[in-house]
Amino acid sequence: MTPSIPEHNPAILALSDGTVVRGRSIGITGTTGGELCFNTSMTGYQEIFTDPSYYGQLMMMTYPHIGNYGTMSRDDEARNVMIAGLIVRSFSDDFSNPIADGSLQEYLVRNKVIGISGVDTRKLVRHIRTKGVMNAVISSEIDNENELIQQARDWDSMVGLELATKVTRKEAQTISSNGSYKIAAFDYGIKQNIINNFLSRGCTLRLFPAETKIEEVKAWNADGFFFSNGPGDPNASMHYAGPIVEYAKSTGKPMFGICLGHQLMALSEGIPVIKMFVGHRGANQPVKNLHTGLVEITTQNHGFAVDQNAVDTSKAEVTHINLNDKTIEGLRFKNFPGMSVQYHPEASPGPHDSSYLFDQFMDMVAGNSNENGGEDRPFNQESSVFQDRRPNS
Repeated sequence: MTPSIPEHNPAILALSDGTVVRGRSIGITGTTGGELCFNTSMTGYQEIFTDPSYYGQLMMMTYPHIGNYGTMSRDDEARNVMIAGLIVRSFSDDFSNPIADGSLQEYLVRNKVIGISGVDTRKLVRHIRTKGVMNAVISSEIDNENELIQQARDWDSMVGLELATKVTRKEAQTISSNGSYKIAAFDYGIKQNIINNFLSRGCTLRLFPAETKIEEVKAWNADGFFFSNGPGDPNASMHYAGPIVEYAKSTGKPMFGICLGHQLMALSEGIPVIKMFVGHRGANQPVKNLHTGLVEITTQNHGFAVDQNAVDTSKAEVTHINLNDKTIEGLRFKNFPGMSVQYHPEASPGPHDSSYLFDQFMDMVAGNSNENGGEDRPFNQESSVFQDRRPNS
């Protein structure tokens, strides 16, 4: 039974630097907090809200109209809403999409999300871009501004915060498309569309929880290894993810990392990952492929990045850069057959310019399997496959 929808009562957004904004409540009545981030996507709010990489964060949408096309269960990227709270400019209680399952308000109430509307989100974005990312609190039940500011200041910092184990699956699961290749995928908050991309390319996936024993992974004898996106500080996840990455490297089989997985692979080679002044979140980030010279418009969601001033060129080559700020968006590793990107080639929401990366990884898997019968082997850099598969059109 769908919970009753509360009235849109007054609500307050309080930032840790003392900034206070008043609006009206959306979702359920209550108080919530976390790191305040913003997403510049014009559509795809449901996919954003269910992206596990946003776990523990307050999501501010810069596009003014949110809720106008309702919600559909097929658009979820995970089983639950992952954001800690929602901030919008203009919230729509009604929707115009004839195939929608229901309104966004009903969806927020069902998923117990606290939010605020009536906020000048673009003004607040400019504030954050000047001051840097910070924590905030939303409340529709507390009217004391000083109390809420203090709560925001006391909220846990994202730096040093381990969150992947909060969103991972509880046990391993095999999903088969009856394909030829077995991919061990490590779930640090994997999105559904990543799974879809592998299945559409004829893979059998074994999805492993974040904290998995190497013996269990080894017993499955995968043809390749994938390290997923996920929330939190990657440095805080290395105590359980690091040994798995090292094992995968030791097999000589192809490896692919997206977002958090990209950062974990870099950390395994001693390349630092640092907190960004302001993260990248949206579906319109320009990235240049340094191998082809082509520009891809990409979906992104990260608040940490590989330190562009600390890449050891004997261990990794930078393959992609962000054209807005020159941060690292992709790496090719030199001591094992690994590739990784900071952005999201699976999109959802966003453009599909970068979906060729899944094909590129599958070429690596196929090449390795054909040469070696799928057996573990030392890495031979000369035989690894890194050619670009992006269409010419």
